[in-house]
Amino acid sequence: MDPEPHYLFLNILLSIQFNPLSSGIIIGLLMILILLIGSALISGSEVAFFSLNPSQLNKIREMDGKHFDRVGHLLKNPEKLLATILISNNFINVSIVIISTYVTTSLINFQEEPFWAFFTQVVTVTFLLLLFGEIIPKLYANHNALKFSVHMAAPLFILSKMFSPLSSFLIYSTSFVNRRLRTKKSNLTMDDLSEAIDLTTGVVHEEKKILKSIVKFTNIEVNEIMMPRMRVVAVDINSKLSSLFETLKESGHSRIPVYSETLDTIKGILYVKDLLPYIEENDDFRWQDLIRPSYFVPGAKKINVLLQEFREKKIHLAIVVDEYGGTEGIVSLEDILEEIVGEIADESEAIVKLYTKIDDNNYVFDAKVLLIDFYKTLMIQEDVFEKERGDSDTLGGLILEVTGDIPSMNDVVKIGKFKFTILSVDKRKINKLKITLI
Repeated sequence: MDPEPHYLFLNILLSIQFNPLSSGIIIGLLMILILLIGSALISGSEVAFFSLNPSQLNKIREMDGKHFDRVGHLLKNPEKLLATILISNNFINVSIVIISTYVTTSLINFQEEPFWAFFTQVVTVTFLLLLFGEIIPKLYANHNALKFSVHMAAPLFILSKMFSPLSSFLIYSTSFVNRRLRTKKSNLTMDDLSEAIDLTTGVVHEEKKILKSIVKFTNIEVNEIMMPRMRVVAVDINSKLSSLFETLKESGHSRIPVYSETLDTIKGILYVKDLLPYIEENDDFRWQDLIRPSYFVPGAKKINVLLQEFREKKIHLAIVVDEYGGTEGIVSLEDILEEIVGEIADESEAIVKLYTKIDDNNYVFDAKVLLIDFYKTLMIQEDVFEKERGDSDTLGGLILEVTGDIPSMNDVVKIGKFKFTILSVDKRKINKLKITLI
């Protein structure tokens, strides 16, 4: 008959023999205690330093310049700081394991029960390290990040100097692995994704167009989709109310820029809904008080970033400016959304056809058509005119970049596999083009 479990456990305890305390065991226990405190401080530092916010850093600056200099120096190179913390913590934990093994084997005789010797050492050391070396200090540091980081700045500064060669090697090896992985990941290009969408079965043509637009969405800049300066409808800030209503009626826009003297001096945006309660007022009415602040963006901004800014600021229109602060054009929320879902026409908006298809190889385009819309119409790569286009965003601008001058009627310009024939031109700009695919 097998003995009961509690009798078995009692027999095991009775078989364990404790050796008398020696100076070596006492020193070992003290070292374990000191190292455990060190492990707790180092582990807590990881949470404290990487959870500091700007307001806490300002408090450190006000507290003592020396502390702020040390904390700032450590946070200036977060990879090195993390490497220093990990190296220090691993050295301490390994030391605790080695010393605890020595103390356990010296204090307790497990010769008859080797399994229980291993079990006791592993469970005890793991419990101590997890509870006192990781969990408690990290919980404390999370709620006292400011105090913890200030007190640990000097020790970590010294440790970072001590372990500098080893931490530098770890950072280099990590970055090398990251570069290798990034290189492998970057093999999949936007063109590959577009081709994969084309090969997808069970998806209708319009859905494929939307999916391909989403894929290319993050690579489109504002100046590629904006309404250029020449087509912007705006009002002078000194206009009378009656003149303002005429402009609004003709344009049909719900928001309109207001300028002073020239379009380069935009004073704000007028919302038609703000003006409606005063529709019966006379010309002496100060409609200028209804102008809202304008939002300016550079032409090189990505439209996915601008979309996020529109959402956060709850606005629908932005003024696009060049490097000198001059007005390049305007961009609206509708312009951005059209890059995904296609042309959005209002019920009151007249449909203007900007191109005519003659046959599969010949088209007639309005010169003011944006290049990005031209690419979509002919379903060609968006970098086909990358070398020739310069800063131009329209078909007419592309021809002017190539010729360097305003061409004459029936002039022919060849760019790659495309032949452009000038159908209509005036003294200032190109109006219509015939495009032939060679």
